[in-house]
Amino acid sequence: LLVLLMLAGAGIVSAILGRRLSPSPVVSLGSYTEPDIADQPDKDSARNGNSRYRAKDKNGPESEEWLTRFELIERSGELVSSDDLRGQPYVVGFFFTLCPSICVNQNAKVEELQQKFFGKPIRLLSISCDPEVDRPEVLAEYAKRFHADPKQWLFLTGDMSYITRVAGEMYFLAAERRFHAEKFVLVDADGKNVGFYTWSDPLQFSKLERDIEKLLSSGGVMPDQDRPAESAESQ
Repeated sequence: LLVLLMLAGAGIVSAILGRRLSPSPVVSLGSYTEPDIADQPDKDSARNGNSRYRAKDKNGPESEEWLTRFELIERSGELVSSDDLRGQPYVVGFFFTLCPSICVNQNAKVEELQQKFFGKPIRLLSISCDPEVDRPEVLAEYAKRFHADPKQWLFLTGDMSYITRVAGEMYFLAAERRFHAEKFVLVDADGKNVGFYTWSDPLQFSKLERDIEKLLSSGGVMPDQDRPAESAESQ
C-alpha cells in the first residue's frame, strides 16, 4: 500500500511539473494584408455576370509583358477595353477625385473639349490614379460636376498597379497613387498615340484641338505628313 501511494504521488508531481514546463500554445494573430480591389465583387454588376473589379485573367491584357491594350471599369460599372474604343480617336488623361485643384482644372479642360466636339466621333477618357477611393459610384457623382456625357466622356478605374502599367506602357505617362503627369494623350482610331499635350499650356491645348479636328476630318487616322513631331521619347 505504501508503495502504491508513493507511485501515485510521483505521477501527480510529474503531471504538475510537465504542465508548468510545457510551452503555452501560440495564438497566431495573422497579418493584415490590404485587399486587392481587383478581386472585390460588385453586387449590382454581378447580376449581369460582371464584377466591379474583376479577378485577374491569366489570358487578359494584364498578362502581356508590355501592355498594348487595357480593360478597366467605367463609372457605370461596365467593363471597357481599349479594343472597344477602336474606330474613333480619343483623348486620355489621369486624375483623382480627391485632388482639390489641379485635377479640377484639368477636367475643366476636358469639359471644354466635350463642349467643342460634342456629338462628334471622339471620346474622352479620365482614368483614376486613386482607385481605392474612386469606385464607380464615386466617379459617377464626380462626373456630374463637369456635365460629362456618359457616351462620350468615360471615367475609368481599376487596380492601381495595373493603371500604372497602362499609363506608362501604353501612353508613356507617369501615374502612381494620387500622382500623375499633367498631360493629355491623343490616340487615333487605330489605337496609336498621335501626340502629347500639356493641358495647362494654352498653345499646346490649342494644338490638341487642331489635331482633333484633323483626325476627325481624315476619318480618325492622322495622315503621316500631319502627324505631330512629338514622340514618346521626348516626353
